[in-house]
Amino acid sequence: MTVTIYDVAREANVSMATVSRVVNGNPNVKPVTRKKVLATIQELGYRPNAVARGLASKRTTTVGAIIPDISSIFFAELARGIEDIATMYKYNIILSNSDQNKDKELQLINAMLEKQVDGILFMGGDITNEHVDQFHTSSVPVVVAATNDETNTIPSVNIDYEAAAFEATSFLLDKGNVNIAFISGVDDTLINQQKYDGYVRAFKEKSVRLNDEYILTGDYSYDSGIEAVNQLLEMNDRPTAVFVASDEMALGVIHGAQDKGYQVPDDLEVFGFDNTRLATMVRPTLSTIVQPMYDIGAVAMRLLTKYMNKEDVEEKKVVLPHRIVERDSTK
Repeated sequence: MTVTIYDVAREANVSMATVSRVVNGNPNVKPVTRKKVLATIQELGYRPNAVARGLASKRTTTVGAIIPDISSIFFAELARGIEDIATMYKYNIILSNSDQNKDKELQLINAMLEKQVDGILFMGGDITNEHVDQFHTSSVPVVVAATNDETNTIPSVNIDYEAAAFEATSFLLDKGNVNIAFISGVDDTLINQQKYDGYVRAFKEKSVRLNDEYILTGDYSYDSGIEAVNQLLEMNDRPTAVFVASDEMALGVIHGAQDKGYQVPDDLEVFGFDNTRLATMVRPTLSTIVQPMYDIGAVAMRLLTKYMNKEDVEEKKVVLPHRIVERDSTK
């Protein structure tokens, strides 16, 4: 049978309130009594009922985290940042995979609320009006990470994606490239649009003509990078450089070019986005935008704790710094 707080109190010859104070770390318990209660808990194998405690305090110390793809290195780094800060503030994480499917995302948000989580961290693609409505009517705080909403009303943690894409494209233009392709994500998200805007702005500011045929889409996967570079290399006036919206696609670009007999960076320079561990595992190593994935997750979790604990929040839209790291995939 399940051991209850009543069993511990009876065996230790103390009140249930005293057992509760010991379990919750309340200092107002005599050391001798605390030692006796802890020994009884150990002897009986008592485990506090988190659900019952949540009902009593109206807090479950649990946070729901909705992530598009748990297997992705990018989102795994984010999840690590979330978990570390959650542990620091004594919150448990319920992690769910949404496959970046809108219906599943909305269903998961409802499921998290039904589980009476104290807050929700959301990482997704396209933030629709339905998402915003759910966030605004949520009974608990919501923070989005590595995700932007056009309403600018949801607390968030990101980098400046437009500026980062502008700097990456300008870097390639300054190397003497004029035929620079851009492989974007296929989903129509605000972040994708911002990366595209940065790419276009670099051409305008450098007074270089942009070839629309060089703009292709992928799905952030390795295979889509291979498919995209195959299309680019079949063009009569092939590009000399490629800016890719994710590191994983960039690896596909590098290997696809090498499979065709081209040398990176001599025949084709490749520039990625994210600076995941993949960037240093490929040969040649990948020049890329450093997006601090771990920090985005950690800061988003800390921001959520402020809302959950009703602390003052000075800035609900946090923009973290990014930078360029130059490696061997560019000259």
